[in-house]
Amino acid sequence: MDATQQQFVQLLEKQNISLCTLQLDQFEQYYKTLVEWNEKMNLTGITEREQVYLKHFYDSLSVAFNFDVGSVSTIADIGSGAGFPSIPLKIAFPHLKVTIVDSLNKRIIFLKELVSQLGLSDTECVHGRAEDIARLPKYRDQFDLATARAVARLQVLNEFCLPFVKKDGTFIAMKGSEIEEELSDSSFSLTELKGKVVRVLKMQLPIEESLRHFVEIHKLAATPAKYPRKAGIPLKEPLMKL
Repeated sequence: MDATQQQFVQLLEKQNISLCTLQLDQFEQYYKTLVEWNEKMNLTGITEREQVYLKHFYDSLSVAFNFDVGSVSTIADIGSGAGFPSIPLKIAFPHLKVTIVDSLNKRIIFLKELVSQLGLSDTECVHGRAEDIARLPKYRDQFDLATARAVARLQVLNEFCLPFVKKDGTFIAMKGSEIEEELSDSSFSLTELKGKVVRVLKMQLPIEESLRHFVEIHKLAATPAKYPRKAGIPLKEPLMKL
């Protein structure tokens, strides 16, 4: 174990997350595959090894710092990009059954290759727009937990993600430093999509000290039939009270 991995392990141990040798090997393989594929396609602007471990891997696992990931079995990661936060969560919590939805097929090809290289079971990578995939019975109102990492504004994310969550399940939106305005703007979309903000937590990323927010939303009831609207509309016309 080198200095980067040692720092990673120590930071996680402070959050009561411990990794075995196999899991550390999977994270290292993840890093190598990410950098290799990043030369062919734009997956991330962060490629320096220590930064990947901190700003991608540790940051992804921060979902589990204040939420009991051990108590859920199914997770949908919407707009996952290069697999964040779901693949690090799957590595650290192998019991999870993961579904990743992304609209760019090139990223899905990368993710399928990554899943194969890491030997991850129960991990499905689905190509499509969230608005279309959430209409399919296999995915609608089916998941214990949905995640999204800084994909869009919260009122849009609610329409992308809450349709995947089962009644009494949870959606966690991972956001940056500014959140107040988004929370205010999202109140109508929450009402429409049967969600309720349970708590908003913040975390300072170690070393570089940038701020993260976690908006934890409880799903109160099944998704109304009219949602999500057709692909593209939520981004163009976010749900707002008239």
